[in-house]
Amino acid sequence: MQEPSAASTIPQLVRAAAERFADASAIEDGDEQISFADLLDRSLQATRAFCAAGIAPGDRVAIWAPNIWEWIVAAIGLQSAGAIAVTANTRMKGAEAAYVLRKSGVRILCTMSDFLGTHYVELLKDQDLPDLEKIITFRGETEGATGWSEFIASGKSVTLDEARRRAEAVAPEDLSDFIPTSGTTGNPKAVMTAHGQNLRAFESWSDVVGLREGDRYLISSPFFHSMGYKAGWLACLMRGATAIPHAVFDVEEILRRVGRERISVLVGAPTIYQDFLAHPDLEKHDISNLRLAVTGAAPTPVELIRRMRSELGFETTITGYGLTEVCGIATMCRYDDDPEVIATTSGRAIPNVEVRCIDPDNNEVPRGEPGEVVVRGYNVMAGYFEDEAETARTIDAEGWLHTGDIAVMDENGYVRITDRIKDMFITGGLNCYPAEIENMLFGTGDFAQVAVIGVPDDRMGEVCMAFVVPAPGRDVTPSSVIAWSRENMANYKVPRRVEVVDSLPTNASGKVTKFVLRERASRQSTSP
Repeated sequence: MQEPSAASTIPQLVRAAAERFADASAIEDGDEQISFADLLDRSLQATRAFCAAGIAPGDRVAIWAPNIWEWIVAAIGLQSAGAIAVTANTRMKGAEAAYVLRKSGVRILCTMSDFLGTHYVELLKDQDLPDLEKIITFRGETEGATGWSEFIASGKSVTLDEARRRAEAVAPEDLSDFIPTSGTTGNPKAVMTAHGQNLRAFESWSDVVGLREGDRYLISSPFFHSMGYKAGWLACLMRGATAIPHAVFDVEEILRRVGRERISVLVGAPTIYQDFLAHPDLEKHDISNLRLAVTGAAPTPVELIRRMRSELGFETTITGYGLTEVCGIATMCRYDDDPEVIATTSGRAIPNVEVRCIDPDNNEVPRGEPGEVVVRGYNVMAGYFEDEAETARTIDAEGWLHTGDIAVMDENGYVRITDRIKDMFITGGLNCYPAEIENMLFGTGDFAQVAVIGVPDDRMGEVCMAFVVPAPGRDVTPSSVIAWSRENMANYKVPRRVEVVDSLPTNASGKVTKFVLRERASRQSTSP
């Protein structure tokens, strides 16, 4: 019997998990309770259906849907047929989704008839999609689309043995997915990664964070992103944990589910934990089963890590760092790291991966000085689909992937991500790193969330502007924020403009969309 940790393709992993964990709970989604053995059976049924629909190895099948059990079964089913999963952001509008489908040459789309008032199939009605042959709706009925049950039934024309042969033929180097980049500037690019590298990376991730058999993992990070997919249900398969999909982020509902469903694991961007801490009725919710928190995707304030332990009761809080182009993971803290190290860094490179910080001339900077993070190793993407020029700009001739993130690396190789290169701004010739200023403001306890951007200034070039969400019960004004900043930080870092807001705009991955804030600030500066 193959252990899940030894699997080198996703079909192998699912089969090994079914043998190892059998009748244990693999997925719980409302009334749907799926064991590991049942997951294998359902996935092979999906493989039969995709084969019957004419899907061949290397074909692309897109999934445009929220976190539900059908998403997982469809992904495993199509990947077991040798196809490539193309993930689509549920917040996309019709033209945006159509671009992803068209660019990737998608032949089949799995989506929803309707979700929260969004009619996904209708959004594509007038879009040019020359390669799209079939639309499948997981839930609901839509004219011109095939329902999930009908689609699964169509697979009876393909034998179970043929489905198994297709699954066994998948190789570690075969592409498993195209995950579009966030697309916050320009059109999204499809990041190509393979079965073997993804499993290798998240076997390391699962080991480092301490995910274990019997854990109950509420997955609120979207499945179309590495954090919900690879650090989510894929990691659960590796360790025998129960994946509990959560479709719509709502802090009140998540808190209720944590108590009601005995959740032990939460993984997400810092905003989810900030929202917990800012909730006015936090003490009324049972969070006693929580033991493991993993955060990343954005710079994490040190004070937040401390409060996650002291106020939310997490036994283990680990930070890591990665991006889609490196399978979602590059550095991690370790079990035996000092708590302060875990709180203040994103760890060091995962095994068999190199990480450096470099200057604009590609020279490694001295330890302790900021530089761009570059990554080299098995986890680096195969490239951007049909975009050789952009691939060449991102991965240099020596195999280093340039992340666009700024970090400081200490003498032990631990990195502290300070910001994105594009987020850094220069005030009077001095570099300003928004994350540093955000950390200082958040540490006062006056704010639930803080976001800092640079805005144009005739004299200084750019100056700091802060958007702040007050913590419950805190009376915050722009003048009070500026006054505190003048007393506690260097003058060039002090916000010249402050806006007090009820919430910050975020994308579906939980990252604050600073381009939205820049647009907002620009409109304000040009208003009469």
